[in-house]
Amino acid sequence: MSLTPQQIVRELDKYIVGQNEAKRNVAIAMRNRWRRMQAKGEIGNEIIPNNILMIGATGVGKTEIARRMARIADAPFVKVEASKFTEVGYVGRDVESMVRDLAEQSVSLVKAQKREAVREKAAQIVEEIILDALIPPIHLAQKESEKLDVELNDQTRNLFREKIKAGELDERKIEIDVKPSHGTGISMVGAGMMDETAMMNLQEMLSGMMPQKNKRRKVTVAEARRLLLEEEAAKLIDMDEVKEEALRKAEEAGIIFIDEIDKIASSGSKGGVDVSREGVQRDLLPIVEGSAVATKYGVVKTDHILFVAAGAFHVSKPSDLIPELQGRFPIRVELENLTQKDFVRILNEPKNALTKQYQALFEAEGVALQFEDEAVQQIAETAFQINAEMENIGARRLHTVMSKLLNEYLFDVPDNFIPSVIVVTAAMVKEKLDGLIKNKNLSEYIL
Repeated sequence: MSLTPQQIVRELDKYIVGQNEAKRNVAIAMRNRWRRMQAKGEIGNEIIPNNILMIGATGVGKTEIARRMARIADAPFVKVEASKFTEVGYVGRDVESMVRDLAEQSVSLVKAQKREAVREKAAQIVEEIILDALIPPIHLAQKESEKLDVELNDQTRNLFREKIKAGELDERKIEIDVKPSHGTGISMVGAGMMDETAMMNLQEMLSGMMPQKNKRRKVTVAEARRLLLEEEAAKLIDMDEVKEEALRKAEEAGIIFIDEIDKIASSGSKGGVDVSREGVQRDLLPIVEGSAVATKYGVVKTDHILFVAAGAFHVSKPSDLIPELQGRFPIRVELENLTQKDFVRILNEPKNALTKQYQALFEAEGVALQFEDEAVQQIAETAFQINAEMENIGARRLHTVMSKLLNEYLFDVPDNFIPSVIVVTAAMVKEKLDGLIKNKNLSEYIL
């Protein structure tokens, strides 16, 4: 990833409205990773990531910023909730599982890239398998008459090859051998007491020892192409190379987003739940500081993984985290609450704006959905007012409002008559959403 900080911000602007300070800090942190890898000598290993702590209410864009930065960098990304580590009392979920999840994501990412690289070659192999099922090849014989049969067979195969490429035979049924898609069915008695990595490795080893018989299936040519393409592409991929590259990618480019970190901040008392919270913080500390975590694909060093933590900090504050953990998140960004103008921009500007999403849904049914400017203003005003009168859930409130506004039409199409063009006006918005404003409790509309 060689985008400059300003280019990264411009990419984030396509999906996220406002929060310029957070975007700038994220962009710097991403570029610094590239700069570290360009550093000469041993100093590169000494440069630690600028871990970021985002502070802001729900729905202001914390998760979306982290997710988008991972996509821009084409990096493995894992989101975990800190509160999950305390839900079952003092034990909670193993904090190292976030690193194992990251390794899994990294392997999936690299496999997808490798699969794309061999797709063309795999498609050629699949084409020959389908041809063999349609027209079995005739091997060259010694007799002249049989040579003519071979030539005729080759001509027929070439003709059918063109038909396959053109999709003319997609509905033709053929018989193929495919690997069973289901698992081995091996259950691990007492697995709950085993180390997660050891359990996965043992299951994988036992799976490899079990004989795998191909299953004969009668499917269409189109279905055969889909099934066989994945299978043949997998054969062309060197899994040892995938694992090696995936581990390196996880270590050098991996991003772990720890949400709700404020939920594990201690309030100051020395007993009860706070013991569990501080214990989780101390378990997180070595992971964030840099340690080696065993995964089913190998050991992952967390020294250069970028950690982005986020929390609302309504009840607690960042200083309630243990000092050692605070020190591992040197960059602190306070995200701004969204205004009514921000809501209007969120509905109009991002590439994945809600208005565009609903337009795509209606377009699938042959209906054009249009929004007047005044209607968008009214939707934004309604969402902002509801947030002001009850719990502020930020931009997520727009989903509630849009759903209330358009669900009736979504239910009617295509069974009931719906005009080919639906124009959303300010009057329509007021009529549909009037109950949301009048009902001060608003409880029946909470989603």
